[in-house]
Amino acid sequence: MRSHKQFLLQLRTAAILVIMGIPTALRAEEPIPIQQILEEPRIYHLRQVTLQGTARDVQPLDPYKLPNDTACYGAYLFKLEDDTGVMSVAVLGICGRPLIREPEIEDGQRVEVSATIQAPSHGGYYLSFQGLKVVTEQEGFVQAVATRILPVLE
Repeated sequence: MRSHKQFLLQLRTAAILVIMGIPTALRAEEPIPIQQILEEPRIYHLRQVTLQGTARDVQPLDPYKLPNDTACYGAYLFKLEDDTGVMSVAVLGICGRPLIREPEIEDGQRVEVSATIQAPSHGGYYLSFQGLKVVTEQEGFVQAVATRILPVLE
């Protein structure tokens, strides 16, 4: 688990690099409006995207098990809301060792999320309040699986 001081140091280092002028190719891509993804989820399936908005309904999850019976801890779900729409975001647990991890964000916090989009009708898994679930053909569920979450400094 990262300490608050480590997080602030990483954030300060990132800000210095931006001020010094990292080449554009190394900077994160511009956030995509949520509605754009919801309108054409197949285009974004398994693509890494950047989203930005306000975290809502942050809900820690109970430990869940992978299909190979490995337990995962510290997962949580939240809704990300921007001016165009709302999308479900899953933060996967840390698997293989028991630990306590609180969500890294709070309800109402502005965040930038790097995530992999899971479009409906493509099979695979999604994270729910009942743990890891297999997607069925009938489900029309678009979920972003977070790989990085950063606070938006205003």
